[in-house]
Amino acid sequence: MLTRPISRRQMNGCLAAVLAWPAVGAWGSEEPKPQQDWPLFRGNALSQGVAAEPLPPPLKLLWRYRHKDGTFEGTPTIVGDRVFLGDMDEALFCFELRTGKVVWKTKTEIGFVTAPAYRDGRLFLGDLDGIFRCYDSESGKELWHFETDAEIDSSASFHGDRVLFGSQDATLYCLRRQDGKLVWRFPIADQIRCMPTVVGNRAFVAGCDGVFHIVDVDKGEEVGSVPIDAPTGATPAVLGDHVYVGTEGGVFFAIDYKEAKEVWRFQDERSSLPFRASPAACERAVVFAGHDKKVRAVDPATGKLLWQFAAKSRLDASPVIAGSTVWAGTARGRLVALDLRNGVHRWEYECRGSLVGSPAVARGVLVAATDRGMVYALGKQHNK
Repeated sequence: MLTRPISRRQMNGCLAAVLAWPAVGAWGSEEPKPQQDWPLFRGNALSQGVAAEPLPPPLKLLWRYRHKDGTFEGTPTIVGDRVFLGDMDEALFCFELRTGKVVWKTKTEIGFVTAPAYRDGRLFLGDLDGIFRCYDSESGKELWHFETDAEIDSSASFHGDRVLFGSQDATLYCLRRQDGKLVWRFPIADQIRCMPTVVGNRAFVAGCDGVFHIVDVDKGEEVGSVPIDAPTGATPAVLGDHVYVGTEGGVFFAIDYKEAKEVWRFQDERSSLPFRASPAACERAVVFAGHDKKVRAVDPATGKLLWQFAAKSRLDASPVIAGSTVWAGTARGRLVALDLRNGVHRWEYECRGSLVGSPAVARGVLVAATDRGMVYALGKQHNK
């Protein structure tokens, strides 16, 4: 059982990923279309952690913002010319993407570690008191809220007119987006800290009970499961027929979600330290990072190690793939650019504080925040 002494920065959100089972021959239609924005924790509906456009190094500092006495452990959301980010000290921010100007700031009773999820002019995220909130993205005004029984570390995702998220009260919730009314709840045996990755009407919940659950989103009922032998706080990435996720036991899994079975597993014989960062997945490689201070890339089909990079400090932040570049953040504040093809170190930027939340990449800009209250925007040049 995963207990509270495991900190939020050590657990980067447990998984609830949602997968559709469409008609035979229609699986490809469920793949998300490329988009310029970064509206969810892992960028797109399949939680792949892949930017729509390349962002090769070196980058230039466009702006930075200091939130005095603040702490950021969440991942930014980028939509249009806006950046949305919650902090742990009772505030939700909206910045201009190009300038870093604060458009609005909303005070709350307590803060956030989740990434705001954006849909149709609204932001959805849960707080450290277990209250799930909906805000107007233009003004920051709260529109409705829904109370759970424990802290919310799970970023939200969507299914039609519904929003899904998990809570440390060991429950996956499904609410109406319009008014926050409960549609159904699905309990498991231990905490849920992950984002639900939504595809059609199936949800995967890899929770702290060491089981990968497949849930019917329409009914809120389990339709299959796969043992993963340990708790997990990572959001799984979906690529083709496979789901990829690492665990607290230092094992990285590939699961066939059509047949609900394990395909392969990766484990370093010299380490059993946890993989708490969520993976990034594309056709070339699946990239993941861990507390053993390494970033790794494996073959999506076989799990064969393609390369690994020694980062010299643990990695809680989830890596992002942007073209042929992997961007990874470390606990010592190093934002590192690696070559996706071979893992060669290309460039890095030193941030003040630890990179706990993951970077977001959209519209030619990378935005990352640290636990020292700093927000950084890096890009190729100043965009007017």
